[in-house]
Amino acid sequence: MTKYKPIRKAVFPVAGLGTRFIPATKVVPKEMIPIAGKPLIQHAYEEAKAAGIEEFIFITGRSKEMIEEHFDHQPELMQTLEARGKTDMLKKVVDSQMEEGSLFLTRQAKPLGLGHAVWCARKLVGDEPFAVILVDDIIQSKRGGIGQLIDAYEETGGNIVAVMDVPRKETSKYGIIDTKGGQEDKLVQIDGLVEKPRPENAPSTLSIIGRYILQPEIFQYLEAFETGTGGEIQLTDSMARLIGKQPFHGLRFEGQRYDCGSRLGFLEANIALSLDDPEIHDDVEKILKHHIDADTSKSNKTGKPYVISNK
Repeated sequence: MTKYKPIRKAVFPVAGLGTRFIPATKVVPKEMIPIAGKPLIQHAYEEAKAAGIEEFIFITGRSKEMIEEHFDHQPELMQTLEARGKTDMLKKVVDSQMEEGSLFLTRQAKPLGLGHAVWCARKLVGDEPFAVILVDDIIQSKRGGIGQLIDAYEETGGNIVAVMDVPRKETSKYGIIDTKGGQEDKLVQIDGLVEKPRPENAPSTLSIIGRYILQPEIFQYLEAFETGTGGEIQLTDSMARLIGKQPFHGLRFEGQRYDCGSRLGFLEANIALSLDDPEIHDDVEKILKHHIDADTSKSNKTGKPYVISNK
């Protein structure tokens, strides 16, 4: 049994406008756009649930009601599927429902940054350590990303963030850690954090991606509402203030991360997760080959789509 308080709660900041996906996100929340047949938010929920999370805290905004409804009980749909003998689809509906009393919602009225979104959860989190899951990041692995962080937390306590190496020219897009850890170390001690540094000023190329284990003391710094890079209240700035006061580590997680906040990352995630689905793997592979062959041999291109079986 771990000597540290267990991680029972996870915060999901889902109040963003999804501007990169306009016009699709004019009405539909970005978190409800499907990746390989499941909404983005469901991928994040299933990862958290598999890691043992018991309470799911959504930081929502205007026009996000569809997210809550997705996890609600759907008696009419279930009755229809049951009457038609569609047991496989019925199971998918049941699996997407949350247990009563496990979903909590609070609002972020203005888009003031990730730090502000996390601060909005302070009363629901209380004095417990908690997870933060950014829905845009999908991690494809046997053990989910947040589960890997919880495993590490049970050994070290304190704060832990998921990290991955990025090209130095891209450090200006991420929060970057300063560490003396080696390039082969899975778990590294964090000595400093910098939000979106210029490549020539970046202390390393280890970037923070959307999985965090944080101690409740971070709310003391978030409530100062100090703005940082981009004029927003940055979560990274408050995390940096915990360094030296509490253990702080970065975990090189196992698996592949897809940035579904970008159009190309979204497309890549759909392809990768569809190829991982045994029900459609073969047809997806054939579709990809068909289009690659057509693109590399223009003279043989017919313009006809690959015909797939009705699955």
